[in-house]
Amino acid sequence: MSTFAFTACFAVWTIFSIIGIRIKQELGLSEAEFGLLAGTPILTGSLIRVPLGVWTDQVGGRLVSLLVMLSAAVATFLLSHAQTYPQFLLAALGVGLAGGCFSVGVAYVSKFFPKKTQGTALGIFGAGNVGAAVTKFAAPFVMLAFGWQTVAQVWAGALAVVAVVAFLVTRDDPELVERRRTGAKPTPALMQLSPLKKLQVWRFALYYFFVFGAFVALSLWLPHYLVAVYHLNIAAAGMLAAAYSIPGSLFRVFGGWLSDRIGARKVMYITFGVSVLCTFLLSYPATTYIVDGIQGPITFRLATGLIPFVVILFCLGFAMSLGKAAVYKHIPVYYPDHIGSVGGLVGMIGGLGGFVLPIAFGALNDLTHVWTSCFMLLFVLVAAALAWMHFAIRRMERARTPQLADLPELPEMAGLQPSFQTPAAPAPARPAAA
Repeated sequence: MSTFAFTACFAVWTIFSIIGIRIKQELGLSEAEFGLLAGTPILTGSLIRVPLGVWTDQVGGRLVSLLVMLSAAVATFLLSHAQTYPQFLLAALGVGLAGGCFSVGVAYVSKFFPKKTQGTALGIFGAGNVGAAVTKFAAPFVMLAFGWQTVAQVWAGALAVVAVVAFLVTRDDPELVERRRTGAKPTPALMQLSPLKKLQVWRFALYYFFVFGAFVALSLWLPHYLVAVYHLNIAAAGMLAAAYSIPGSLFRVFGGWLSDRIGARKVMYITFGVSVLCTFLLSYPATTYIVDGIQGPITFRLATGLIPFVVILFCLGFAMSLGKAAVYKHIPVYYPDHIGSVGGLVGMIGGLGGFVLPIAFGALNDLTHVWTSCFMLLFVLVAAALAWMHFAIRRMERARTPQLADLPELPEMAGLQPSFQTPAAPAPARPAAA
């Protein structure tokens, strides 16, 4: 039920990916203004994740989830009455409350499962990201038939219904039940925030900035990108954009299971490796070349067609889905007593990526006039994350096993450096001759 509730929240959280296109046309917004409007809900949903995660640890996920979802439903309904750009931005801040349900759900769901299966459990919960695909599939048809205002009203009503049903059919987590039985007090908020001082937590946050923040940013940006670059109508653009959102959501379950089986670290290497390749291919702009041939100039053009674009995008979404699960596999293992605060911070930084990146995409378009500049930015981001992760892991390995410092970097260098050898034990003394 938590996964279903998160799906509804995510569908509302990304509503501007579809209705924002019509609002942009009606208000005559620039690319940067559209990026700000699409990213504003992500800002709210990101900033409140830390306090909501702490609050969930203290009072329980059922109550917090109910209040957050109902508040987001009210804001989404009021969105349908906005008329000016400032009013849309204000309403978007309220819509963003729906995104805060992620940190609530992580802190709530993880307490029902042992560590060895938490990766799978959180992967199933995180599959609620598929709500972005729900919006892309359904919202264009509702908008074309009844207008974008109806989309906001229907999505608001559905979110309110799901909030009430989820509250009625779920139960409090075992830790909260035990505290009530014994009268124990929850951990003070300041103590829950203490792990946030560690650099490792912020490294996890950078990973999530890409695997989740870029996922949200592209979910918002792709319909607009497909309409502008490949000249699709809004319904077709929404359907094709779902080819990215669906694997980026549903395969998160597989990512959680895989993290339990082979380890989250290996999964992160797979994620970043595939993502570097995909973003590099998507970064290449359509280019016309003129070569001085023997019989005169030869002209040819390199461009990514619609079908290759969707295939590469599917692979990128698949890789990100594995990474989203792997990042949150780390948290209950390293910080079992601070899941709410650490998970909230990581989720907040990731969500901020969903706010910052659409604005950056629009600004890069206005500055460079190159549509693929958004993927150039993502390539730089994922390459930096991969480098930081790799060197951090190497540093930890050398700290744990100092003997590695004496080994050559490459096998063929073995003869150039003295190999590490354990000193031989001294030979036993011979007995003296009689």
